[in-house]
Amino acid sequence: MRAFIRRRFFGADPVRLGVLGVGNIGTVHLKSAHAMAGVDVVAAADAVPANRDRATAAGATRVYDDYETLIEAETLDAVVVALPPFLHRDAVEAAADVGVDVFVEKPFARSTTEADEMLEVAADAGIRVGVDHTLRYQPDLRELKGAYDDGRVGHVPHASMVRVNDGPLGRPPVEDAPPAWPLDPDAAGGGSLMELGVHCFDYLEWTFGPLEIRDATVDSTLEVPVEDAATVLLEASETGTAITLHCGSYQWEELPEVNTNVRLEGITGTIESEEFLPTNFYGSAALSALSNVVSRVTGGEPDVYGPTFYLQAHYDALADFVEAIRAGERPPVTGEDGRRTLELVETAYGFAADDCPEAESVEVVS
Repeated sequence: MRAFIRRRFFGADPVRLGVLGVGNIGTVHLKSAHAMAGVDVVAAADAVPANRDRATAAGATRVYDDYETLIEAETLDAVVVALPPFLHRDAVEAAADVGVDVFVEKPFARSTTEADEMLEVAADAGIRVGVDHTLRYQPDLRELKGAYDDGRVGHVPHASMVRVNDGPLGRPPVEDAPPAWPLDPDAAGGGSLMELGVHCFDYLEWTFGPLEIRDATVDSTLEVPVEDAATVLLEASETGTAITLHCGSYQWEELPEVNTNVRLEGITGTIESEEFLPTNFYGSAALSALSNVVSRVTGGEPDVYGPTFYLQAHYDALADFVEAIRAGERPPVTGEDGRRTLELVETAYGFAADDCPEAESVEVVS
């Protein structure tokens, strides 16, 4: 039964959700959805048997070994696309064929051309498209933007942002071999600039408005087939803020500590996102877990990933998407937003290759 018909007659029912891909981030989405009131995780799909077992343990009612069979067999309102980037377009097209809304993991696509094809298919089918750009939901970065919007440091002539992690290779000791696709530029669309840069571009435009790229460099410090370090110089056209961005996949990282920092050099002072982090992550995690226990006992709504601090952002992003489609509204982070980040990535790659024409700011019309 097509999703739009089911909604018309059964609008009070829970949102029926399928999860396509149950790797690390797909599991976060599945557990998040399973914990949401008014959401029924009816099925999950993954080609890896261990991931299907994990999906069952995490609350999926049924599991499939391929996403196309899931979409064809189940009655759904929406799907989470947590597959590798080279499968995003096909998954969105399959969902559009049956009128099912999509929440797509970043990067939205591997190129603007691919993104345009996905958006055209979605528009023709009348489905809504959301993208998991979670830095907008990360607590420290939200508070930093709030302080900036409140004028705490006045005009900001310069800002800097750093996002570094351990990428697809993981932090030693590595028990299982990493998947091959993140190191394949054709499958992933690029390296750290694609994997991490899209998040950063989305946050910076959300904060400062349209960006223009002035220069960029990329490097492979670990001698892998894709870049694992990128530095980009940008300018915010509305505020005149010069911005330096560095992202890389060469540094060990372990939750709950994450190497993301934004620093604003304002007229009246300096603020940075680290000011809004917990003084002690582990103490904060313990307090959050205790608060969740109290919430469950008293009938309140717990912060499912509150103890992890950062993963709560994925829960909140998915929850906002679900509420938007339940209300028949446009998701807060759209497919067009996802496409815009790819446009900036491609422009940066062009500058890094020293064969890109002068960049122009392109605004996304809502």
